[in-house]
Amino acid sequence: MTIAQKRFKFVPFLINMLIPLSFGAIGGFITQKTIKTWYPFLEKPSFNPPNWLFGPVWSLLFILIGVSAYLVWNKRAQIKHLPRTIAFYFIQLILNLCWSYLFFYHQLIGAALIEIIFLLAAIIVNGIVFYKIDKTAGLLYIPYFLWVSFATLLTYNIYVLN
Repeated sequence: MTIAQKRFKFVPFLINMLIPLSFGAIGGFITQKTIKTWYPFLEKPSFNPPNWLFGPVWSLLFILIGVSAYLVWNKRAQIKHLPRTIAFYFIQLILNLCWSYLFFYHQLIGAALIEIIFLLAAIIVNGIVFYKIDKTAGLLYIPYFLWVSFATLLTYNIYVLN
């Protein structure tokens, strides 16, 4: 890697941050109404975190996803299958958004439970793909995987209780 490739590039960094944060903002917009009108009335398991925790956790995760994407972007010239790598990345972002759409907007807890399993698989695939390109980029997916694993357990329990 040359010195020019190692240098921080602000505009690509900003774009790579804005992409996942935009998906997160759309998801937040989708959940905004029902987080106050529908979600509070659901039966939830005892380990359900307080509502105020979700925003900061998701914001941090979307930042980590953006940093990860930036690290991969820096190595794009070395990526043998760049279109496939980009596709994996956007598939997991779209699946993340779809969960909010199913769970909150349509209040389809069972469908959201099935969908989040696909999201977990996409996170694993994307994390592995990124890890092969840049180890740090792949490792940055671990908190995302852990949180979505917890969200899967939470979704399952909400489904069972309701």
